[in-house]
Amino acid sequence: MKVTVEREIGGRQLSLTTGELAKQASGAVLVRYADSVVFVAAQSGPPRPGIDFFPLTVDYRERFAAAGKFPGGFIKREGRPTTREILISRLTDRPIRPLFPKHYKDEVQIIANCLAVDGENDPDVLAIIGASTALMIAPIPFQGPLAAARVGRVDGQLVLFPTLKQLDHSDLDLVIAGNEKSVLMIEGFAHQLPEEDMVRAILFGQQAVKQICEMQLEFIEKAGVEPLEVPPEPENPLIEKLRSELCERLREAT
Repeated sequence: MKVTVEREIGGRQLSLTTGELAKQASGAVLVRYADSVVFVAAQSGPPRPGIDFFPLTVDYRERFAAAGKFPGGFIKREGRPTTREILISRLTDRPIRPLFPKHYKDEVQIIANCLAVDGENDPDVLAIIGASTALMIAPIPFQGPLAAARVGRVDGQLVLFPTLKQLDHSDLDLVIAGNEKSVLMIEGFAHQLPEEDMVRAILFGQQAVKQICEMQLEFIEKAGVEPLEVPPEPENPLIEKLRSELCERLREAT
């Protein structure tokens, strides 16, 4: 079943769509902002035996075809990810990773492909929004929703989701990721910006983050996805024994 939710954010239309592509993935979402489009799929699998960490993999790719081009020169194929693609993958990973249960060890992969770039709106923030939405509709214990927004400042005025042309004249390029209650990540650059103006920009971006989180909740309700109950962390008998026998001794020693 195709499900689409649209909302005007920053003067342009942001839309989330599922049910058209990658139907065998745990969760798949098409994110469109103006004419920039990013497709994000999330998939989970059983954990590898013996691992003691959360194996989350985020892979963001931009193909030449997204801008209507193809590779030229001697090498006519697209190979390993560029530095920009690696940085956007990390930008997506950073706010998402803390929103999983600490004891969760299943394999989770998030693949984001940029399908179209309009030359005005950078698709990097769309990858974060798409990753959160794909995880929310998948049977994965993701404690979202999570959203991201870009904030610029042109001629002293804060601009939400500034275009690439506006960023050329902006003294601020700030990416904010968070949920309805708090800011989880701040990434960006500023030119001698006072602390008060930076706080104002963060709060300005957080308002957009809340709107996009509400949009995701509406999307999930429309898709008929039931929230996944996260099983409690299994008790470790060794840790419990150490707590019962040593904590009191430590208190007495101090």
